[in-house]
Amino acid sequence: MASLGLLGVPSSSAAHWPGQEKAPEALRAAGLTTLLAETGHRVIDHGDRPVVRWRPHPHQRRPHDLTRTLEVLRDTRSQVAAIFEAGQIPLVVGGECTLTIAVVSAAVEAGHEVGLVYFDGGPDLRTPVDNPVGVLDSMGMAHLLDLPGGEPELAGVSTRKPLLTPDRVCFFGQSSSSPDAPGVTVEDRTLASLPSQKFGAADVTRDPSAAAREAISVVTASTDRFLVHFDVDVIDFFDLPVADVPQHNTGLTFAAAMAALTVLVGHPALAGLIITEFNPDHGEPDGSTARTLATGLAAALGRRSAGTTDPS
Repeated sequence: MASLGLLGVPSSSAAHWPGQEKAPEALRAAGLTTLLAETGHRVIDHGDRPVVRWRPHPHQRRPHDLTRTLEVLRDTRSQVAAIFEAGQIPLVVGGECTLTIAVVSAAVEAGHEVGLVYFDGGPDLRTPVDNPVGVLDSMGMAHLLDLPGGEPELAGVSTRKPLLTPDRVCFFGQSSSSPDAPGVTVEDRTLASLPSQKFGAADVTRDPSAAAREAISVVTASTDRFLVHFDVDVIDFFDLPVADVPQHNTGLTFAAAMAALTVLVGHPALAGLIITEFNPDHGEPDGSTARTLATGLAAALGRRSAGTTDPS
């Protein structure tokens, strides 16, 4: 079993506001490294990168604070490339969703042709053209796929454009509307138009383990390895208040999210896991919310170290 290469990227530069930059430290304080080791994993700790806290940029608005975000991504790509080179499985703890661009880029530049299970409450398919807010952490997948209207520097952060094609992406756990529903968003229409396989929150809720197995079959149909992007905003905020941008009375229960994640990260084709969008300020001040999340993540990965890929 390959070692886990743990890397913290405490950045909220591409977020809506500060908070996510505290996530790596909070999960470490909650015992994540020890919990992983207790499950039988060999964890190689690569430490945390410098803190990059959100700020309102005086000029870069659409997209917002692009220069610092690109600096974070290039630095992260370099760090993750070293983890791949060492033969370890990257476990990248963010920070916001754009980090997955850096991890996919590092995988590609290391010679790995990977798929991606995008386990997220939203598909992150906005672009600067259709999102007047300009917040980049809602645009990660659009730039991985190099969709029209994207920011060229962000889509071109690697040596290849696009970094991923739709057939290598499975959208998993999104709480999206039908493209024919009243008030449907531009992002929902974009998601519906893509040939990628989609498992919405309702699909995952019905049978989290089965949905995860199907998602794996989708992304391994055209490639041998896959990454998992796990955004904690897929969890109903009333069930566990961890997300930077909450979903109230929608999304998955924490138990369902962990059941699906256990199957995804337990598969031998896993190439890496990225954990994003945890804002410790939204949980209990005594750190118990972070501890719950850390324990769940370690337990999911622990099934991998035990050689068990399905909790059912």
